[in-house]
Amino acid sequence: MFKWFNPRNFLDTYQEWHALVEGFCEVMCPWPARHPLTGQLLDDLQADHHYYMFGRALGILAWLTIGCVIKVLLF
Repeated sequence: MFKWFNPRNFLDTYQEWHALVEGFCEVMCPWPARHPLTGQLLDDLQADHHYYMFGRALGILAWLTIGCVIKVLLF
């Protein structure tokens, strides 16, 4: 497919999954984080920043999907 993309290496470690879920949950959850991004958590998110941003993008898509479903059901 692409030379730079190998699907076998996509989300193959727990740090990558954690960064994706962290980004997704930050968008879906309306209140601020209980723990600040410091120490090991900050290091993990900086190393896997692209997975974190992908999780945030998925969260935005989830909110848009929820909004469209509500609009279709109510109107």
